[in-house]
Amino acid sequence: MPQEKLKLQALADEAVAEVRPALSGAQHREGEEPIEAVNSPNVIPLYESRVKVQPKLVRGTFRRIKWIVMAVTLSIYYLTPWLRWDRGPHLPDQAVLLDFPGRRFYFFFLEIWPQEFYYITGLLILASIGLFLVTSLAGRVWCGYTCPQTVWTDLFILIERMIEGDRSARIRLDRSPWSFNKFWRKGVKHTLWMAIAVATGGAWIFYFADAPALAVSLFTFEAPYLAYVFIALFTFTTYTLGGIAREQVCIYMCPWPRIQGAMFDEHSFLVSYKVDRGEPRGAHKKGTSWEGRGDCIDCAQCVAACPMGIDIRDGMQLECIQCALCIDACNDVMDRVGRPRGLIAYDTLGNEQRRKAGLPPKLNLVRPRTIVYSVALVAVAAVMLVALVTRHTLEVSVLRDRNPLFVTLSDGSIRNGYNVKIINKEAYPHTVRVSVEGLDGAHLITTAENGDPSRVDVGADTLKSVKLFVSLPKERLGQLQDGEALIRFVATIPETGKTAQVETSFRGPEQ
Repeated sequence: MPQEKLKLQALADEAVAEVRPALSGAQHREGEEPIEAVNSPNVIPLYESRVKVQPKLVRGTFRRIKWIVMAVTLSIYYLTPWLRWDRGPHLPDQAVLLDFPGRRFYFFFLEIWPQEFYYITGLLILASIGLFLVTSLAGRVWCGYTCPQTVWTDLFILIERMIEGDRSARIRLDRSPWSFNKFWRKGVKHTLWMAIAVATGGAWIFYFADAPALAVSLFTFEAPYLAYVFIALFTFTTYTLGGIAREQVCIYMCPWPRIQGAMFDEHSFLVSYKVDRGEPRGAHKKGTSWEGRGDCIDCAQCVAACPMGIDIRDGMQLECIQCALCIDACNDVMDRVGRPRGLIAYDTLGNEQRRKAGLPPKLNLVRPRTIVYSVALVAVAAVMLVALVTRHTLEVSVLRDRNPLFVTLSDGSIRNGYNVKIINKEAYPHTVRVSVEGLDGAHLITTAENGDPSRVDVGADTLKSVKLFVSLPKERLGQLQDGEALIRFVATIPETGKTAQVETSFRGPEQ
C-alpha cells in the first residue's frame, strides 16, 4: 500500500520536525551566532525560555476516559450548587452549602457544626491516604485525570483546538505574522477562555450562599462586594493557570511531583516505554524485515501527544502526569505498521527486569506499602462511620460561674450559677426539659431572669444559651467533700425521648 506508506512517513516527518525545536535545547536568534557553549556537556544553562507545548489530539481508550472524567468532574463542579435538598422549613434547601454566617456546613443529609469539624479533618485524611494508595499502585493518575489543573487545561485546549485547529495548525498560526485570520481566532479563543474562567469563579461562590438568590443579586449588582472580589480572583487564576501557564504549573508550582517519588517502587504501574522491545529504534519502510531492530519507528507521535512536552522514551520523569495519551498515540502507530500494541503501556520496573530474565510479567498489588495505606484507609473510614452513626442531635454544655464560686442565700442554702448551652440539631424547634442529678436535694431555682428553669425553648437547628441556678439546702451540705461535689445537667426532649447530659461541679463552703 504505497499511499499508506507515504502517509505514515509524512506523518512521522511532520511530527519530528515539530518536536525537534522543543528537544534540541536553546535556540539562537536569527542573525546571531549559535551559542555552542549551551550544548556543551560541561555547561548547564541557568535559564531557558519556555517552548510552548501544543499537544496533538489523539484517539483511543485513555483519551476517551479523560473526556468522560472531564465531563463528569466539570458537571459536578458547576451543577452541585443548584441541587436542592429538603431539610425542613427552618433550614436552607441547598444540597451543598458552606454557610459561614450561620456557622454550618451542609452536605446533603449531613450537617456539620463548628465543633464537629473533625468530620472535615477525617475527609481530608481519607483523601490523602487514598491518594497515597492510588499513587503507590498506578502513579500520578490523579494528576493525569482528575486534578483541577489537568481538567481545566484539557477544557482550554479543547476550545483552542476548536478555534485554531490541531497541533500543526496551531503551530503554524503562532509562527505566522499578525493578520485578520490570526486576530479573530486568537480573540475568540481568549474570549471563550475568559467566559469559562468567569463561570468557574461564579460557580465557586455559589457554594457559600443560596445559588439562585446570589445569581440574581450578582446580575443586579446587589451582591456583597466580596462576591465580586472572589469571582475576579478565581477568574484570573483559572485563566492564567489553565490557559497560559498550563504545564508550567505542574512542573514548577505543584509540590506533588516531588512528593510522589517517595511512593513509587519497582511494582508501581507507570506509563513506560518498553526499551527491550522498542530499541534500537529508527525509520522503517513497509515490506522490510523487523529482524535486528526494535518496534519503535522514531515517529515522535508520543512526544506530539504529550501535554507536558516530554519524551516518554527517556524514562520516568518528574514532568510525567501519567495521562497515558502517549499510549494511545503509540498504539495507533503500531496498528499502522502492523506491530503489536503496548510498546508504550502501563508497566513496572520489576516486569522490565523479569522480561530481561526471560520471566513472564507479574502483577503485585499486595505489598507492604499498599497494605499499610489500605489498613489506614479502612481504619479512618471506620472511625468516621462510627462517629456519624452515633452522632447526637441534642447536645448540652455547661460553664460554671467562677466569680463568685457560690452564693449563700438567706435560708442558709447554697446557690451556684451556670451558663448552659443547649444545641438542637434537628429541623424542628423543641421545648427541652432540664434537670439536675447526682446530688440529693439539688434543684433548679427560678429567678426573674430565667423564668421556668426546667423548660427551655430551643429553635430548629440552633444553639440556645441560658443562665440557670442550682440550689442545695443547708441540711444537705454534708454531701460536699472539701466544699465540692459532682452534678449532672440532663436535657430531655419529651416528644422523642432523646437526652443529653454533661457533668460539672457544685461548690460550697468547706465543712
